[in-house]
Amino acid sequence: MLKFLKLGGSLITDKANAQTIRPDLIQRTAREIAEALDERADLSLVIGHGSGSFGHTMAKQYGTQNGVRGHDGWRGFARVATVAAKLNQIILESLDEAGVPVFRIQPSASAVSSYGRLESMSVRPIEVALREGLAPLVYGDVSIDEQQGGTIISTEALFAYLAPVLKPHQILLAGDYDGVLDSDGKVIPLITPKSLPEIDQMLGGSAWTDVTGGMAGKVRAMLDLCGQTQGMSVHIFSGHEPGQIRQSLVAEYVDIGTKLSI
Repeated sequence: MLKFLKLGGSLITDKANAQTIRPDLIQRTAREIAEALDERADLSLVIGHGSGSFGHTMAKQYGTQNGVRGHDGWRGFARVATVAAKLNQIILESLDEAGVPVFRIQPSASAVSSYGRLESMSVRPIEVALREGLAPLVYGDVSIDEQQGGTIISTEALFAYLAPVLKPHQILLAGDYDGVLDSDGKVIPLITPKSLPEIDQMLGGSAWTDVTGGMAGKVRAMLDLCGQTQGMSVHIFSGHEPGQIRQSLVAEYVDIGTKLSI
């Protein structure tokens, strides 16, 4: 059973303070992932993480998501890549220390976009890693863009590119929120394309710096993906509650947070 798990930038970093991690939470999350892989022998896992107060803050400073031009723009593009990789190294080492057979995949090494949309990326290393029992680790990064020089690629964009090829059973998005909330602050248990117009006005961006669209962007992109990948569901839930990441990984059917499906 293949699952994709994203550790949200708002979960693993303090998005109100530039380049600030939450070390205790990162370590506990890594342990839960290791426990789930030990508990369920048939579990295969692609792990991704957001850039939080690392890449998002730097990308906003340089406007990288809107394209890259000129000397200063390209220097900024390189700096965004550097801080994104800095956070990735922290996550990589935490997973390795917890006993996860993690294998880093650097998206920007092969990703090519067009007008901000990811068009191609090498998938073969991920396929081989999964076949051999490793857990590929991707992350929010930069990408060369054929039309506008460069851009930002979110973890959701990477998952959207990989899902039609790898066909995961579920995509799990663990953040610092209990799920998608309605106007009364209550978790919406299920969102489908049919119900989306009713709650669309409730969906906002991010409370912190997020150049990839916040919650509204996540929900719309993941619903589109559900329509492209038969039998797949997406679950948005809190990674703050101890045990919930482990539970979501070992369970056949996830019943926490908000479920997105067609």
